[in-house]
Amino acid sequence: VLPPPSGRHCWRNRYGHRPRAVVVANLEPAAVVMRSIVGAASLGAAAVAVHTATNMRFLRKPKAPSSPVSEHVSILIPARNEATTIAAAVRSALTQRGLSSFEVIVLDDGSTDATASVLASIHDSRLRIERAPDLMPPAGWLGKPWACHRLSQSATGTVIAFIDADVELAPDAIASCVAELRTNGFALIAPYPHQYAGPGLPALIQPLLTWSWVASIPLGIAERSPRPSLSAANGQLLVFDADAYKRAGGHTSVASDVLEDIEIMRAIKASGGTAATVDGSHLASCRMYDTSEELIDGYSKSLWTAFGGAAGSIAVNALLMGLYVLPAAAMVTSRDRRTRILGAAGYAAGITSRTVVAVRTGESIASAFAHPAAISAFAALNVLSWTRHRAGTNTWKGRPLP
Repeated sequence: VLPPPSGRHCWRNRYGHRPRAVVVANLEPAAVVMRSIVGAASLGAAAVAVHTATNMRFLRKPKAPSSPVSEHVSILIPARNEATTIAAAVRSALTQRGLSSFEVIVLDDGSTDATASVLASIHDSRLRIERAPDLMPPAGWLGKPWACHRLSQSATGTVIAFIDADVELAPDAIASCVAELRTNGFALIAPYPHQYAGPGLPALIQPLLTWSWVASIPLGIAERSPRPSLSAANGQLLVFDADAYKRAGGHTSVASDVLEDIEIMRAIKASGGTAATVDGSHLASCRMYDTSEELIDGYSKSLWTAFGGAAGSIAVNALLMGLYVLPAAAMVTSRDRRTRILGAAGYAAGITSRTVVAVRTGESIASAFAHPAAISAFAALNVLSWTRHRAGTNTWKGRPLP
């Protein structure tokens, strides 16, 4: 009996069917290994999708309280060269509803553009503007933590809310956050605002922000866990119990941290407080980057610190590429039908995970279909960030970074 030949003229039985065993035998060992790898990656992507959908049960969405907040609230805005956005941010803070008493304090941190004149045109008794000269922060401090620290020194509220100068608050945003803070006894509420994205890389990358923590952090556990790894925060909007903020050391505890928002949540947990990352898409909006160039500069300044060092960065990016890029590539390029099917399943799992978050938070659903491209671009930004960090060329707002 002759062995069946390889190739498309493969031996068939008398019924015209190719025996299953022969098909397997004809696969090269490398193809069998690749099928197994793609299958494992797709299974991992499916597990993340299930976790993402499950997490929706625990994702808080703060609501406006039925009666006004009786506490005095300080809304603090650091601003450096924010002439195009500062007016909208300040006015959205001044028009907050549901607060019996609040103040808005803006620090013009050495702006060299028209930020000062824009601020001078806004008149409201609840608004206080402080100005600082255009100087380097003290030794051991980065610019934003130093600005936030100075603002906190002027705050008089029992609740402190930091917002970035390019954020616009919904009318009930702060009252909703304070209600969530007090009702559940949290020390910190960290809402993730809705991210407006310009064309190009911003449209590809920005929707990953919210998805990344909803897909990876078990929210129900994270709210009560002191573990630093279960921390996700966006410095665009942070609402603190003032006493808990001080117990944690405030921004002095994160003076030299590029990702000071995540680190201050960790400081809150380390000091005995609890913190919740919540859906803030209905509370605030932010347009971080209008162009691809702005996004590249913004991400490259900080991604090198995101995963605990070079080894962590390599591990996380390799995992993301394995789960979301490899299956999509196999779906398109593999010559083995079963491998293509497995790859398609993994690609679909990635889309599902992204879509679940997008539907809940109002992010772009269309961008979910470009998930493999987004992950690839994110990995490239990590490489660039490390390259610039090693070369000492990272800067932000005209100031050098580590």
